[in-house]
Amino acid sequence: MPHSPNRRRRRIVLLLLICGYIGIMSFGGCADRLILYPTTEPVAMPGISRAPFATAPSGKIEIWTARSRGARDAEPRAFVLTFVGNASRGEFESAMAAEEWAAQPVEAWSVNYPGYGGSAGPAKLRFIPPAALAAYDALAVHASGRPIFLSGTSLGTAAALYVAANRPVAGIVLHNPPPLRSLILGRYGWWNLWLAAGPIALQVPSELDSVVNARCVNVPAVFVLAGRDSIVPPRYQHKIVNAYRGPKRIVNRPNADHNDPPEDNDAANVAAAIDWLWQTSAKK
Repeated sequence: MPHSPNRRRRRIVLLLLICGYIGIMSFGGCADRLILYPTTEPVAMPGISRAPFATAPSGKIEIWTARSRGARDAEPRAFVLTFVGNASRGEFESAMAAEEWAAQPVEAWSVNYPGYGGSAGPAKLRFIPPAALAAYDALAVHASGRPIFLSGTSLGTAAALYVAANRPVAGIVLHNPPPLRSLILGRYGWWNLWLAAGPIALQVPSELDSVVNARCVNVPAVFVLAGRDSIVPPRYQHKIVNAYRGPKRIVNRPNADHNDPPEDNDAANVAAAIDWLWQTSAKK
């Protein structure tokens, strides 16, 4: 018996709705809007300077620098290239990195992603990997053979691991690293039956797959992990820790949430771990 015209029309409408949903979720930039929170207003931070812009496919990349206490009266012996979280800025991160590495004679370079601060281009996840490599390449020219360490916070750990998997680095510091795809699916998929989480996870560039990249990196690493992280729960952070190939030291902050500043004991433990990283890298 042939289908009625109304039934056929309903099927066509349903098919169009499904196709529209798939198209919007797959190509509508949902992951960019949900993950990235760019700001562009000027930020004033004492003790920082702007390096010459690096050039990426998305346009110019803004980089801010700050020297640690150990390099204020002498040339830095090494550099730390830092990558920020999804709602932070390079201005803040460069000053924080200089403080975190205070005992070592380093200069911290911190990247504003495309669409953040003075960096050109729209804020898109797919623009972050080439921008990260462009920043590294610019720093490598400036460093003139001196060691380059990497540091990343939250989303920035994905950029740092991508660079470490594709460029020579002396070591790496990772704060609360998220495995983006599995985090989106496992943490946020159940309540929408994975209808939204699945396509959004697929929009995360493969270059930012931190588990895959961690398996390709064998330099010394420090992992700083928040034990009460409500954004990247510890079981997700440990996916990256467990995949990492190189020697590693873990600093647990058992009472810390994702964005909690370090307490005195935490800061001392991080400083000791970075000293281990410095000494271990120097022996290579």
